[in-house]
Order: sequence, then structure tokens, then C-alpha cells
Amino acid sequence: MLQLFQTEWCRGSQRVRQRLTELGIDFVARQVPEDTAERGMLEQVAGVRTVPVLLFEDGFVLDGTERILDYLANLPDRSDAPAHLEKAHRSLCRSCAELPSEECDSTPSSRERESLLAGVPMS
Repeated sequence: MLQLFQTEWCRGSQRVRQRLTELGIDFVARQVPEDTAERGMLEQVAGVRTVPVLLFEDGFVLDGTERILDYLANLPDRSDAPAHLEKAHRSLCRSCAELPSEECDSTPSSRERESLLAGVPMS
């Protein structure tokens, strides 16, 4: 099964979880320690200490929000994806969407930031 190494507070992890939901892809969320110094297991698996990291069953690893989302962008959405996206946009804290973290590849794209701040779902 697909594994997502992530933290709940990481905006990049949230974006990847949302996209996996839109695609209807089952995955196991693996929580990593808050302190990057304690992420040795993640470094062994993926060669990085930042989240998000997507680990496929065959051992293929994708790290970083944009790399993961670029890969997932080529997969077809499930039929209720727009409803999931709309609810996600409504539930996001506007200030949280703007706060990048050194420990999390979480900087939203300018298009996503504009959409989040305006409260308008992206097409």
C-alpha cells in the first residue's frame, strides 16, 4: 500500500492528502517526529528529513510537495473530487496557508494561495 510520511501541521502534507482523496487512492499516513533531528528512519527510507514523502509499494520514492503533486496531477480524479476540494478550501485557515516551514515543503503556489485567500476553488 502507498505510504505518506507526513505531519498533520504540514501544509504540503495536507495538500498531498487532499489530492490522494480526490483521486480515491488509499494510503497509510506515517507520522514523523516533529524534530527533524529525530527523523533518521525517514532519511533511511527517502534520503530526506522533510515531509511530505510518498513511498510506493515497489520502493519508488517521491519527496517534496510539488514533485508529488506533479506526479498525481496526471491521474484521473474520482467523480466526487470537486466536492472534496470545495470542502477543503472552506475549511482551511487563511493564515495557515501562507506560513511556510523549514521542516515542511509547504509553500503554496501563487495560484493556490490566491485561490485559498479568495475562498474560490481552483479549477
